[in-house]
Amino acid sequence: MSKPITFKILEDIAKDLSGSEISFPTFLDITFQVRTALKDPNLSVEQLAKLVGAEPLMSTKIIRMANSAALNPSGKEVADVKNGIIRVGMEAVRSVSFAVAMEQLLKSKQMQPFEGISKKLWEHTAHVASLSRVLARKIARINGDEAMFTGLVHDIGVFYLMSRAAGFPELVADKAELHALLVGWHDNIGHALLTALGSPESVCTAVLEHENEREIKEIKTLSDVLYVANKIANRSASWRDAEQAGSAVDTSMLDTLFDAATLQELIAESEEEVASLKAALGG
Repeated sequence: MSKPITFKILEDIAKDLSGSEISFPTFLDITFQVRTALKDPNLSVEQLAKLVGAEPLMSTKIIRMANSAALNPSGKEVADVKNGIIRVGMEAVRSVSFAVAMEQLLKSKQMQPFEGISKKLWEHTAHVASLSRVLARKIARINGDEAMFTGLVHDIGVFYLMSRAAGFPELVADKAELHALLVGWHDNIGHALLTALGSPESVCTAVLEHENEREIKEIKTLSDVLYVANKIANRSASWRDAEQAGSAVDTSMLDTLFDAATLQELIAESEEEVASLKAALGG
């Protein structure tokens, strides 16, 4: 087992996240810029379009999302970033920026050893994001865009841990220890990372609590939405290695919270969201 290496990587991350000069992987650069821009209450669509337009991949995805079937029922296409942002909404740009960052990370050379788990993780993320949006709108009656973003970033700790583990070949080779690190620490690392990024407290709390087993009788908060969305996604699109985990994630609480018909309806609606999200992002 490579426990000393696990301790070393956690120690390095702790130093980074607690220091005044935080060293983030470069794949998050565009997300930082968009996050900072959106914090400005006086930010105009023109200013955001200028920022987005400087990133060709992000520009392409914003326009693709704006012209997707879900957002363009009239069939009238837009071809420029400004009108694309107007159609999808300024907050949606935040979600696209994260998706672009994740795509760049997953295609990077350093992530090649994690190709299998990375694909499963992104599939799981897409399902959780879409389920979060559906649950937020239909049941919790809270902001669907914020819920979708929270779903997209809920496992940022796994992505981040893999990017850091890539520098430790012995840990990469020890599948059991690596899996234990990802499962055991991704929620806390994700919370610390998002807090350092200045993300809203509601998002940070939801990410911290999304693996905390608890009883939910009614879905009210963003934390409730993410917890339940993660449970549903784990039934059909879990990123965890069944062989290393030993058993599947316990999702029995869903059968108490929903009747079979309601659960199936939510899943069916979210599948449409997943397809729309993938089409928009080109995944």
